[in-house]
Amino acid sequence: MIKVIVAYATKMGATKGIADAIGDELTRDGIDAHVHNAAAVESLKGYDAAVIGSALYTNRWRPEAIRLLSLADRGRPIPVWLFQSGPLGKDPETGEGADSMQVAIPAKVARLAESIGAPVPVTFGGRIDAATAKGFIAKRMAKGPMAGDFRDFDRIRQWADGIAEQLTAPKHVGNW
Repeated sequence: MIKVIVAYATKMGATKGIADAIGDELTRDGIDAHVHNAAAVESLKGYDAAVIGSALYTNRWRPEAIRLLSLADRGRPIPVWLFQSGPLGKDPETGEGADSMQVAIPAKVARLAESIGAPVPVTFGGRIDAATAKGFIAKRMAKGPMAGDFRDFDRIRQWADGIAEQLTAPKHVGNW
């Protein structure tokens, strides 16, 4: 059975929810998926593939996700997929909404992804609410029009299904 780590870095829990959904979907697709907080992962050894995600704050990934992504460049190469979460508003996947800004991939993440041959990270909407908001800015946002849960779990599950299809395709099994 193909063994995959789904590692996440989160500040307020929304990215963990996305990672859990990815892990559940991979498991339904016959993959041995293990979901872990990136801060607790010391190595990717023993896994056939990795899905690494981070909350996105001020166009930066959390440091524990960056550290884990840099580990993917060591040892036996395995396929890696990346996701980021955090945009809020009308269309959080593109960043269009209140500020009409396009969601960018942080430069450091783009460089690391390219160095390991990973596709560009997919962006999922985030969540912010008063109960989990941490920090002055987040607490203010949680009281305004950007408050809410913008995660699209159907889209997240479809993305995970695509990963499972790639991992289980006969021409790819054992060839990474």
